[in-house]
Amino acid sequence: MPSVDRRLRPKLLDAYLTLDAFPDTRTTLAALRAQGLRLGILSNGTPRMLAAAVEAAGIAEYLDAVLSVDTLRRYKPLPEVYALATDAFVMQRSDVGFVSSNRWDVMGAASFGFQAYWVNRAGMPDEYPDFPPLRRIGDLAALPAA
Repeated sequence: MPSVDRRLRPKLLDAYLTLDAFPDTRTTLAALRAQGLRLGILSNGTPRMLAAAVEAAGIAEYLDAVLSVDTLRRYKPLPEVYALATDAFVMQRSDVGFVSSNRWDVMGAASFGFQAYWVNRAGMPDEYPDFPPLRRIGDLAALPAA
């Protein structure tokens, strides 16, 4: 299998710092916020990467929290990482709606007890049938109302 030139690695990683959001993101976040929901990001990314991504996507105004695993030095899908969200929002696991396009992340969130939604824009096969999402959706606009 061919590999990517190692000199490209920094440029590829820096590209994450300038990515825009999908077209449905801001509209959906605004609608969820208007319903009174508290919103946040829980990521394996570093605080620097997350701050840049939130700014590039133009979504800071919709977020109540941006949580990084850096505080734990552990990564999803470990349960203690998902507990960062329940602790930050002072909520029960079953009251958290968790949305991700990463199926492994949805598996971890579902096994932790979150209401997990899998945003499967590409129509990928399900790798974790034993930990099904609450719902599989094609884009964020398909998220249910509160």
